[in-house]
Amino acid sequence: MTDLEKLTTETRNEKTMHLDDMSVMEILETMNEEDKRVPGAVMEALPQIEKVVNQIVVSFRKKGRLIYMGAGTSGRLGVLDAAECVPTFGTKPEMVQGLIAGGMKAMTVAVEGAEDSLELGKEDLKEIHLTDKDIVIGIAASGRTPYVIGGLDYARAIGAVTGTIACNHQAEISEHADFPIEVEVGPEILTGSTRLKSGTAQKLVLNMLSTVSMIGIGKVYKNLMVDVRPTNEKLVERSKRIIMQATECTEEIATQFFEEAGENVKLAIVMILTGVDKKTAEQKLIDGNGFIRKTL
Repeated sequence: MTDLEKLTTETRNEKTMHLDDMSVMEILETMNEEDKRVPGAVMEALPQIEKVVNQIVVSFRKKGRLIYMGAGTSGRLGVLDAAECVPTFGTKPEMVQGLIAGGMKAMTVAVEGAEDSLELGKEDLKEIHLTDKDIVIGIAASGRTPYVIGGLDYARAIGAVTGTIACNHQAEISEHADFPIEVEVGPEILTGSTRLKSGTAQKLVLNMLSTVSMIGIGKVYKNLMVDVRPTNEKLVERSKRIIMQATECTEEIATQFFEEAGENVKLAIVMILTGVDKKTAEQKLIDGNGFIRKTL
């Protein structure tokens, strides 16, 4: 009890002591006001976030992986961010992974006690054959989840770089990481419900970590997601539009080169901008480490 009382994420919000007696609009306005605190708190943590992004890029360049791990809401947010990297940036599923205490079943159903196990975090990382090329990001709003701590300690023991995202200052998990991130957003309107402001803060930070690190390895040209995977009709149309936006060509030309490039958006763009064939464009991209700008 005493330990929880020390955590900002567990303290009571003075503005919502009569939450159950407020009108719907009063609650909505209060939630909205409290949510406005989140971006400011994230801004204060930008120097910490920058360090973690730089480490992720280093890991990717060594062919390492980005591994998120957490329990409950924190774990689900990590799994979500990892899953979104595949269609958005054309990554292989193993390049960015999300581990959640209790396994994928815990995405929809609470798995009691899973987050309390130090050993389970270690075992989950062993199961994916963690190496010293990888980077592990532990996510815990409270900053004290044993599952995360166990995973971080194992990762450090084998030489992997570690980072954390917590929503309390001087969080316990920060002591177990090389590059901790702490975003203190204050008490939730519903005491202890860290799926609210804390969850929002974690999502914003995860957006930054994955997006900026992918930019850092050449998966973006200008502000276009040039490694997008056209896995459905909507994404096929988006792919063609990206080619048009990147090269200022017509839809007809975009469609032609999209097909000639084997539905590889980045390759089609290089072919159009440099006037070379597919094989030559592929080599240019290899020489440019995947960066379109370096091929031009």
